[in-house]
Amino acid sequence: MMMLISAVLAFIATHMMVQYIYMPGSWLHLLDHPNERSLHVHAVPRTGGIAILTGIAVAAMFYSMSGQISAPAIWVTIAVLLLAYISFLDDRQGLSVPARLVGQIASASLVVSGGMTLTGVGLPGIQWIWPQALGIAISVIYLIWMVNLYNFMDGMDGFAGGMAVLGFGSFALLGYQSGDMAFMAINLIIASSAAAFLLANFPPAKLFMGDAGSATLGLLAGSMSIWAERHHLFPLWVSILVFSPFIVDSSVTLLRRLLKRERIWQAHKTHYYQRLVQLGWGHRRTVMSEYVLMAACGLSALVVRNLEVPMQWILILGWISTYAALSISVYRLEQKVIKSRS
Repeated sequence: MMMLISAVLAFIATHMMVQYIYMPGSWLHLLDHPNERSLHVHAVPRTGGIAILTGIAVAAMFYSMSGQISAPAIWVTIAVLLLAYISFLDDRQGLSVPARLVGQIASASLVVSGGMTLTGVGLPGIQWIWPQALGIAISVIYLIWMVNLYNFMDGMDGFAGGMAVLGFGSFALLGYQSGDMAFMAINLIIASSAAAFLLANFPPAKLFMGDAGSATLGLLAGSMSIWAERHHLFPLWVSILVFSPFIVDSSVTLLRRLLKRERIWQAHKTHYYQRLVQLGWGHRRTVMSEYVLMAACGLSALVVRNLEVPMQWILILGWISTYAALSISVYRLEQKVIKSRS
């Protein structure tokens, strides 16, 4: 009952904060003006992440009365607060890349300080164990990458919010399957807060989450996946599968830009979801297609624990093939559009 009430509180608190932020006279009513990376054409408030974090904070404080909040969760909370503050400053006045990176390193280090480190990495039937120092370094790098990839992917109405609902919702169900009610509750709270925000962010969006939202959700996604791995709830590769719609797009796009020797720190519109919007799909069609992909990834993660090792490998290879096919499809669609315009 505490868990259910906490999720409802998260939704209500986020919804109320969304209404406050959307008011033009609000101190948090900071507008996002279109730039070379943007897919929107009108200025939109970009501090919706504060609403998400408010809902999470209110619900987490209520749920903490159950006594089920662990020490690692406290360290994650401190890290999230630090990153949220730095990201809000970036939303409000802009920060340099080095300043943001220092904040991300500090936040990731706080998570790791709470014992949230990857002791190794595994795939079905295979496990590699790392030396402790290497595990710490890899964990920090992994968390920083999750922070940035979530930020990269927050560029289309309803996209990052939908990934939060379906991604953390899947984590909550995986926590239930594993019998970890604290893990389930935290992820359910995050998903519920994101759902309230999504009401205002679904195309056409009235509110963006900004860096304060995208960066902290990325940190939470990375932290929860390390938590699951450390406590043997489910392996890291399952977490990566859940968030693969973001991880694959960001990673492949970054690699492609590196190979082209482009300045990867500069804003761009070459992610697959951005390319689809520019090809005429629009925000709504593109985001709904992405929701189907996200839901399929979450469903695969939920059933994989009941599969034998050979079937798990078939599932992994199936998803690799699926993403390769989707990538080729986008490329062919681009070529078709180019020919039709020439």
